[in-house]
Amino acid sequence: MEADFWHNRWDNNLTGFHLDEVNPCLKANWSSLSLQPGARVFVPLCGKTLDLIWLADQGYQVVGIELSPLAAEAFFTENTIAVERSQIAGMELWQSENISLFCGDFFDLAKDTLGQVDAVYDRASLIALPPAMRQDYAAHLTELAQAAPKLLVTLEYDQSKMAGPPFSVSENEVKALYEANYQVQQLSAQDVLGDNTKFREKGLDYMNECIYQLAAKA
Repeated sequence: MEADFWHNRWDNNLTGFHLDEVNPCLKANWSSLSLQPGARVFVPLCGKTLDLIWLADQGYQVVGIELSPLAAEAFFTENTIAVERSQIAGMELWQSENISLFCGDFFDLAKDTLGQVDAVYDRASLIALPPAMRQDYAAHLTELAQAAPKLLVTLEYDQSKMAGPPFSVSENEVKALYEANYQVQQLSAQDVLGDNTKFREKGLDYMNECIYQLAAKA
């Protein structure tokens, strides 16, 4: 989606994609990455997700990137986290003790600016992008994170019955995007339509939430 689309969503408080709790998929599957304490976890297109706090509470250094400054400010304000703000490589950096948030366009974030990445958590990034942008997104994420393992959460549903975002991303597409560099393993797939009234009202018959582990090929 164009940047203006997401700015408009935050400007008008159209943030139904934001969860008011830590994502259960994260809690249930994060241990599959077998990270060491102190590892640096990258969360692209993070919004103001509480998942950042959960990851930090597990002993990780967490770094996200978010397009909207309203989302960045809301995250630190709503969670009463002291933060310092600075400018780096054309982006604003919001930084607390163990959570850092770049504010800017994901595609403008350079590897040297981001720094070390030990793991990636993608819950709402890939499914936020239309098909035409997903290949560029996956390529840039691979460039930024290199061999770091990834936990990816996607949705699968009949795209003809609902326009995204969130978009439907199939297992075949996940493999097409990442299999050249990573071993792609689906950890689980569960129909969550029963918990999402607004999507049932749009006429969906099912909505599978799928969890993938991506491990770099040797």
